Amino acid sequence: MKAFVFPGQGAQFTGMGKELFDSNPRAKELFNKANDILGFDIAKIMFEGTPEDLKETKVTQPAVFLHSVAIALTTDDFAPEMVAGHSLGELSALVAAKVISFEDGLQIVSKRAQAMQKACELKAGTMAAILALDDEIVEEVCRETEGIVVAANYNCPGQLVISGEIEAINIACEKLKDAGAKRALVLPVGGAFHSPLMDPAREELAEVINATEFNEPICPVYQNVNAQPVKNPEIIKQNLISQLTAPVKWTQTVKNMLSDGASSFTEMGPGKTLQGLVKKVDRQTETMGVQ
Repeated sequence: MKAFVFPGQGAQFTGMGKELFDSNPRAKELFNKANDILGFDIAKIMFEGTPEDLKETKVTQPAVFLHSVAIALTTDDFAPEMVAGHSLGELSALVAAKVISFEDGLQIVSKRAQAMQKACELKAGTMAAILALDDEIVEEVCRETEGIVVAANYNCPGQLVISGEIEAINIACEKLKDAGAKRALVLPVGGAFHSPLMDPAREELAEVINATEFNEPICPVYQNVNAQPVKNPEIIKQNLISQLTAPVKWTQTVKNMLSDGASSFTEMGPGKTLQGLVKKVDRQTETMGVQ
């Protein structure tokens, strides 16, 4: 079975999507529609913006979503048998699986980005990548550390990202190094994504998601919150809302997709991050990317 996966924030680069825009009239139409929905020229920033321009959450999230979805919607005979997306990428996956329309998806992404930015400004936070340590040890250290610090992204075996208050993250990083982590690296991010610090954003996002029509997907959607295949639109909605404050269970998702018959993984969108993570879960699995 062919699995299609969609990247999240961090995959962006200057020039992303330009080749598709120049060569495909349908893609150009989607980019122009995105400019109208967002109220600014997202295409110009994607094609010509500096890395700093592209790092702004209100730009990054719509840009990665637009690039990924434009590929899916303009690929001939695109017929996924299972889909998943990493964090923001879950919204791209939902459009690809026909759960929501492109327009509704972009509205949700825009609201998500704005709400997350506001939450970051309300309470400072950060994230850190922990390498070469068992998940259980990382989880235990997080529980024992004073303040808010939680496991946020289970990216692949031996790579877990933690998220929370700055002081708590710094303390946890020192403890994790002492516990044997190869690296405990604080990341250059604007906030504590997938942690309780995103609770104000979750509440804002719930309003727009609950007001949006969700359809039954054309194939199973493996969601970040539980790593399970879901087809019920109401459950998809609730999982998507929970995702902002819950960990991204990517390692578990890939393992479940493999168990359910995935024979290849195609990454739709900028970068090659997810192909690398899939390979770290199972080296034998075929991976490819479409940009």
